[in-house]
Amino acid sequence: MLRSLVRCHALPPSTQLRRVLFFSTGTSVSSSGVTASPDPHFIVEYLMNTCGFSADDASKVSKFCPRIKSTEKADAVLGFFRSQGLDDTNLRRIIAWKPGLLGWDVETNLAPKFKILRDMGLSGSDIIDIIRRHPIAIVSNSKIPLLLRFKVWESLLGSKEILLKNLRRCGWFFSSNIENVVRPNMNFLRDECGIPQDRISLVIKRHPSFIAQNPQSLRALVDRAEGIGIPRESKMFLWILDVLHGVSREKFEAHVKIMNRFGWSNSDFVSVVKKHPTFLCLSTEVLQRKMEFLVKDVGMAPLDIAKKAVVLRLGLEKRLIPRFHVMEILKSEGLWTSQMMLSTFFSSPGPKFLQKYVLPYKDKLPKLLEVL
Repeated sequence: MLRSLVRCHALPPSTQLRRVLFFSTGTSVSSSGVTASPDPHFIVEYLMNTCGFSADDASKVSKFCPRIKSTEKADAVLGFFRSQGLDDTNLRRIIAWKPGLLGWDVETNLAPKFKILRDMGLSGSDIIDIIRRHPIAIVSNSKIPLLLRFKVWESLLGSKEILLKNLRRCGWFFSSNIENVVRPNMNFLRDECGIPQDRISLVIKRHPSFIAQNPQSLRALVDRAEGIGIPRESKMFLWILDVLHGVSREKFEAHVKIMNRFGWSNSDFVSVVKKHPTFLCLSTEVLQRKMEFLVKDVGMAPLDIAKKAVVLRLGLEKRLIPRFHVMEILKSEGLWTSQMMLSTFFSSPGPKFLQKYVLPYKDKLPKLLEVL
């Protein structure tokens, strides 16, 4: 069946007549390991005729083509890809990325990779989309078979559905190193840091790349967290590690300096990190703007913000500023009677906020709805 599929996408007759000439007079290998053809113009012509490369691109790709004595395997590879649904645009992208594919054996190297992806529950369109975005899916040659690697990730993520969602989005899953990276990181967090397995699983589901980072980088991250005063025993320790994984030391220090200028001590800063670490993900510009708004416009004391730092996680344009306008309108009309803390006013759920501060006055003050 495989050969019939290939024949359905046969090459143009002119190419078939000349394919026996491809590398037919022998090849030579340079000191860099790149195989050179005695007839480079034919290789360029082959890539142009079969894949639609431009002359310039074909010339570049031809320098890295495999050592092939005829075009039989190359023809079969191209035919197989087309039989799976890859169009010429994506075919050129894959061949340009990995010219060596033209020397692969379809039944030994390519077909099994496609079968594994189908066995995982991916549809034909899913497979094409994955290969288009992440061609490494078909060239990964890890010591651990692809299917076994996927089974490990399925266990870590909790379900095949979550795994498939990530496979469609992330290419690094196909080359992740289970034995030398993922397992050592799991063991380190569980056995040396004392973090329960279920807590580790929660972080992995949210950010799978966290557990796939270099083990030395993970150990350095733990040292960094302990260095700023976060003990391993803290229930927030792993979540803070997860946040710090995406926050450079430079950005962290920039945040400290901003908050120092608003009157926070370093201990105030660490206390907030322990409770609301995600505020570190804000850009320095956004953090500066939020603090200026809350302190100068709203009138909140910086240390009150430190105690109720949940406000720093709220959107400035979509939450803080509109609700502040609601408060101003109510005050201007003598209708502001709330004794609620400002942090609670800003963070209360949308339906509850509307019920308490907007809907009772919608007829008299329709502009309240306009500012939200």
